[in-house]
Amino acid sequence: MAGVPATILVVDDSPTKRYLLVSWLTRAGFTVWEAENGTEALARVGVDPIDLVVLDVRLPDLSGFEVCERIKADHPAIPVIHVSAHAVDVVDRTQGLTRGADAYLAEPIEPEELVATAHAVLRYYQARQRAELLAERLTGLADTTVAVHAAPTFARLLQEAAAGAAQIFRSPAVVVAETFDGDCLAGVAAGPGATAEVVPWVVDDTGVPTGATVRVDAPDGWGLVRWPDGDTVTVAAAKLREDRAPLYVVVPTATQTARTPVLVQLAQAVASAVEAQRSYDEEHRIAVTLQRSLLPRRLPDVAGLDLAVRYEPASAQTEVGGDFYELVMLDGHLLVAIGDVAGHSLHAATVMAELRHAMRAYAVEGHQPGVILERLNVLMRTLLRNELATLCILLLHPSTGRIRLASAGHLPALVTVDGRVEYVQQSAPLLGVRADRPEDLEFTLPAGATLVLYTDGLIERRDTTIDDGLAALAACATVVDDDLDGFCQRLLVELAPPEIHDDVAVVAVRRR
Repeated sequence: MAGVPATILVVDDSPTKRYLLVSWLTRAGFTVWEAENGTEALARVGVDPIDLVVLDVRLPDLSGFEVCERIKADHPAIPVIHVSAHAVDVVDRTQGLTRGADAYLAEPIEPEELVATAHAVLRYYQARQRAELLAERLTGLADTTVAVHAAPTFARLLQEAAAGAAQIFRSPAVVVAETFDGDCLAGVAAGPGATAEVVPWVVDDTGVPTGATVRVDAPDGWGLVRWPDGDTVTVAAAKLREDRAPLYVVVPTATQTARTPVLVQLAQAVASAVEAQRSYDEEHRIAVTLQRSLLPRRLPDVAGLDLAVRYEPASAQTEVGGDFYELVMLDGHLLVAIGDVAGHSLHAATVMAELRHAMRAYAVEGHQPGVILERLNVLMRTLLRNELATLCILLLHPSTGRIRLASAGHLPALVTVDGRVEYVQQSAPLLGVRADRPEDLEFTLPAGATLVLYTDGLIERRDTTIDDGLAALAACATVVDDDLDGFCQRLLVELAPPEIHDDVAVVAVRRR
């Protein structure tokens, strides 16, 4: 810390010589400690806060060269100056410097020469330590920048930022930012290596200008963590846009160097990541709103049937997908459809919208499921080239339970009744592929049976096979809840992961 005198350990077995060395260095303003031999010196180095060692070459127990070598091996940042009361030749000087000493002074030693050498060596080491500290902090800054930009959620971003700041400055750290919804949250890390937490926190942003600013505050105003006693906190604020709340990075003032370069760069890097996360959250919300607006707003009321659906978009950190479903009464039949456009993006959602509207138009014209799929396939290969989609369409006659079904590469429908589960499989190419298609399947849904259609987000996992997913769905569907909505919800709870990475659509039709 600036203003604190350096501490020097003088190691010499001669009381007279040691007295002179101590006197000269003390008068020069250094704090000086003494040791009579190499063993005592080695015991003190690394335990006491020593900045420099002035070391006699000839000691009664160990050679000064050996003592220097051992000091440098364990504490390379502590400089050593060899002194010798005897005439020495070039070999001795060379050995001393080769084995780690930073300077070599021989009799006669002048006080001014000793003091000047001590100052020069300390200046070099202090400059090197500052450079090493800056390099270490810049490495931590780079790692933290990558981590915050890769964070999948806003809360995770704040955790990574707080943990990174604590690691960079080896201290407690707080990072505060405002979400897209206007909630002010703080990432808090008690110290390097500590698990960061996210808590609500409100900051008065009055007067904070656009750009990067640094100020020193009393720690009481940032009582999110225990700060070092007797110290203030340095607050870096980064405000990238006038219409956005600033981001704050708070650390103890004692950790900072002149101009606080790393702290300012950290605040700007995290603010950039926060802005990207806000923009992504906003775009994702718009896309999900658009996607939901393209799905049926209400289910038809059909005598003799219970209907239920569940649609869960992918988690906020995942792009929207192209899952869709349809339930509508047409000419005395219930049209049920479920599909999934390949890809995850706003583009996939718009392709989904085109397919759904075209499917509805072809269905209104009175075409059977297989014909609808054929026409949709022509549409895709003509106007939506390079797009692929799966789709299952069926027409159900409510009073008789007769079903006519056609699939285009979609997962098999499931029929469950009285604890028995059966998959209705029709192997057929995806939409967008030029290939022959099979005839429609025809079967009857018995009274009391439930038909379940779903998209792959319900059962597909990276760590399991599709057969495992189908088996898990069959096991869950052996019992159908009286409340069909509750049944669909249970399927999501039991089968879908806590953090949904793909859209999930489930349609259930029960014949009374």
